[in-house]
Amino acid sequence: MQIRENIEEYMQSLRSWLFETESIPLEEMDAFFSARLDGYDAHMSQWEEAYAAFSDFLPPNCDSILDLGCGTGLELASVFRRFPNAHVTGIDMTEDMLKELQKKYSEKQVQCVCGDYFELLFGESRFDAVISFESLHHFTPAKKQALFQKVFAALKPGGVFLECDYIACCQEEETLLRDACAARRAAANIQESIFVHFDTPLTLEHETGLLKAAGFLETQAPKSINGATFICARKK
Repeated sequence: MQIRENIEEYMQSLRSWLFETESIPLEEMDAFFSARLDGYDAHMSQWEEAYAAFSDFLPPNCDSILDLGCGTGLELASVFRRFPNAHVTGIDMTEDMLKELQKKYSEKQVQCVCGDYFELLFGESRFDAVISFESLHHFTPAKKQALFQKVFAALKPGGVFLECDYIACCQEEETLLRDACAARRAAANIQESIFVHFDTPLTLEHETGLLKAAGFLETQAPKSINGATFICARKK
């Protein structure tokens, strides 16, 4: 799986961006997205092709779906085209985004939950699929590990966890962004318990390793589109 076409050029651009933004304060996650709601869908249109392909990687007969970090529900357009009668539970910590989602899909079977998906209970063997689009790259491996264990338990046998996310192209990128985030937190005295909007993606090897440790013995990364990498993990 090739995450980036020209890693050297990409890493040079990333290092320049980190230098240029070094003095810009970190923003708490909820405040960041609330402030940018009006332009959110337009900004995310850079992944239009990935959104369109999203449901292609879901198993047939998906009746119950849990969407983690659903935002305004851009990925659900693809989901409802393939599964028009699906029951979807969407979790997001930004209430204003959930309101936009409900407007878009007022005629669909969607339940919105405003909260922290690391803290909420998902239940056991409830969902045919759990999905997440461009949400998990903000969080630490420890947070993801616990979340993936909950996701595994929440899936029915044969269910799929479909993640489409920003994945680090190499170990250098993962380390560089993790260290930069830690330094900016320390400089601003921001505790680890506070979610901030700063990308800290893992490499594909590390991401799938966490999934396997959570119980997903079958994982695949079938495609990457404009930096959005699809990872499918099946519960046997």
